Amino acid sequence: MSAQPLFPRAPAGVLAGFVAAMVAVIAASNVLVQQPVNDWLTWGAITYPFAFLVTDLANRFHGPAFARRVVWAGFVIAVAASAWLATPRIAVASGTAFLLAELVDVRIFDRLRHQAWWRPPLVSTLAGSVLDTAIFFCVAFAGTDMPWITLALGDLGVKFGLALATLLPFRAALALWRPQA
Repeated sequence: MSAQPLFPRAPAGVLAGFVAAMVAVIAASNVLVQQPVNDWLTWGAITYPFAFLVTDLANRFHGPAFARRVVWAGFVIAVAASAWLATPRIAVASGTAFLLAELVDVRIFDRLRHQAWWRPPLVSTLAGSVLDTAIFFCVAFAGTDMPWITLALGDLGVKFGLALATLLPFRAALALWRPQA
């Protein structure tokens, strides 16, 4: 009797769906981060935290190796799209911050996988958000006339709020998902 693998191989269409969701979030965020709402916030702060939701759902349902594939594919496609949709500096800042923050998210989520349902997505998203914000705003806006420190603080505050808010769709997805036998 052979043991069922913890994470059976997902169909290619599932990977494509996760990658498409990731690319959409990143591309929208890279355009919107250039549009301040006020002195403390850009529109990108509202869209970007959903990248962590995509990664965490990929990790929960298909495991850390699958989630890393989503991150790497999202990184390659999104950086290319960002180079076209945003300035080169924004594209480099976004790509660097995204890749490092999302890979940290995957690792932390996996280490916390067997704890209460809410702990892995919340802790990994908060840690990834701090790293993403620090790297992105330093690379993208340091030395410019953009009020980047206040924008970074506002961005981080929104990411923390959305880390809590995205627990609702995460929990809903857990209730709806039925693993393939």
